[in-house]
Amino acid sequence: MVTERIAKLRAVLKEKGVDAYLVPTDDYHCSEYVGEFFKCRKYITGFTGSAGTAVVMQDMAGLWTDGRYFIQAERQIQGNGVQLFKMGEPGVPTVEEFLERTLKSGQCLGFDGKTMAAAEAEKLIGKLEAKGVKVSCGEDLIGEIWEDRPALSCEPVWELDIQWSGKARAAKCEEIREAMKKEGADAFLLTSLEDIAWLLNIRGNDIHTCPVVLSYLLMTEEKILLFANEKAFPEDVKEHLAADGVTILPYEAVYEKVKEIADGRKVILDKEKVNYLLAKNMPEGVCVLDRQNLTLLPKSIKNPVEVENMKTAHIRDGVAVTKFMYWLKKNAGKIPMTEISAAEYLYGLRSQQEHFLGNSFDPIISYGEHAAMNHYSATPETDVPIEAKGFLLADTGGHYLEGTTDITRTFAMGETTEDQKMHFTAVLRGMLNLGAAKFLYGCTGLNLDYLARQPLWEMEENFNHGTGHGVGYVLSVHEGPNSFRWKQAPGARPAAVLEEGMITSDEPGYYVEGEYGIRHENMIVCKKAGKNAFGQFLCFEHLTMVPFDLDAVLPEQMSEKERELLNGYHAEVYEKISPYLDAEEKEWLKEATRAI
Repeated sequence: MVTERIAKLRAVLKEKGVDAYLVPTDDYHCSEYVGEFFKCRKYITGFTGSAGTAVVMQDMAGLWTDGRYFIQAERQIQGNGVQLFKMGEPGVPTVEEFLERTLKSGQCLGFDGKTMAAAEAEKLIGKLEAKGVKVSCGEDLIGEIWEDRPALSCEPVWELDIQWSGKARAAKCEEIREAMKKEGADAFLLTSLEDIAWLLNIRGNDIHTCPVVLSYLLMTEEKILLFANEKAFPEDVKEHLAADGVTILPYEAVYEKVKEIADGRKVILDKEKVNYLLAKNMPEGVCVLDRQNLTLLPKSIKNPVEVENMKTAHIRDGVAVTKFMYWLKKNAGKIPMTEISAAEYLYGLRSQQEHFLGNSFDPIISYGEHAAMNHYSATPETDVPIEAKGFLLADTGGHYLEGTTDITRTFAMGETTEDQKMHFTAVLRGMLNLGAAKFLYGCTGLNLDYLARQPLWEMEENFNHGTGHGVGYVLSVHEGPNSFRWKQAPGARPAAVLEEGMITSDEPGYYVEGEYGIRHENMIVCKKAGKNAFGQFLCFEHLTMVPFDLDAVLPEQMSEKERELLNGYHAEVYEKISPYLDAEEKEWLKEATRAI
């Protein structure tokens, strides 16, 4: 199937005089996850992961993806005539380097200008044009061969009440307008779906498990123009938006509207988030202020209402996942269960919790060797039985009106080896140490990441992904700018300073290809600690409330402080979760959270 699609695309390329066609993962909004309409890279390669870029030429087809997906990508593209380029590995060129080396003067690169960020596209075009390579970015060539392509999503829009958001839409817009004034800007062009949803306190379902609304927004001192499908908005939502000065215009109208911006006006936009074609439509006489979105930092710093709500969401979620752990440990090897049936059982437990809205991402329930693939998600073709031995990794999350959760637990389903226990304990130590950090204001995740990796690095081991990411409030489960990672990506913006109210995942791991995977993940919220002559100190508080599996812990490998951290955390889990369990579950939890 994929080989036939590539052949059809090659025929179109030949007809149009395009020598290489670039297919990013992005939608028109540079989203991490995209709706079915936008899954062109999946369509042309067969790779289903959330990150990757394809290049198709007459004599080759390539897929670039990162370390989270190496194993998965190798398996999914096998036999498709697609070559895997492992990003970040020694000797592997980037997409940009490959195109620069491969394309010759007079040849042409094509891509859909709506599906590539302006900053990335401008950099690539500059290098290629210097070599005499032409660029064609006005056509969606995948769309020309995709006969049964799904329609653009148009799911109903709903409002997130102030009891959940903690701040009214009008107040948020006023703050952003104040920020515009400080930058000397006349307008703010916003295309990030999560940021628009946050700013306007609206939610939708236009991306699977990410409750956003397909839209663009243009804000001036006088107007807020929202470009979206008006059919998705109930009358009462339209009335409330109008009352706050929001005018709804057709979704695609933004491309012509930006052409009307008067010369000399200053417009703030983020070229890492605005697509190339939209940025290209900006009149030459307009002064573009390329800045990080004005909404990004305020969105990431959860207000006191959001923080308290998130604590409630994690209690609800903790009850469901703790019940799931009890069910697994009690029934492994006794009743039939598979990766998919386990995920369905957990979904049922979450569905019993008040204000549950749905999964925050597709569950990663991976048994045995599948857990070595960081973002494996079972399909009917890959689903395997869960046996009473080895490790089961469960990385899952939920959306509640009180917020969004993301948790990973690795469960010992029965007999485990000493090596497995050693690595399980090392990863747990790292997670606990990062969660217990105390640090001066001004630190970023780059300063603190070593705490999570130290136990593994001392063993000359590592894990090939970031240690943590921000989490949205009933929005994307991956949210910037806060994160934990040990190195800065080349050309990336400076790492974000950790602020009070930021919620970040703490999730080190360890993976042995073909054997097993381990990851422990809690959500932690940044809060103030003491203040003295040295400045303001900060620390973290655990939001996630689910036990770690003591059956795979080697206490002798842990320091006294680390055992105290684990015992203190488990005491808190028992205190907060046990009131919601029945007698048998409560007795089990008491043993599962025992002091070691």
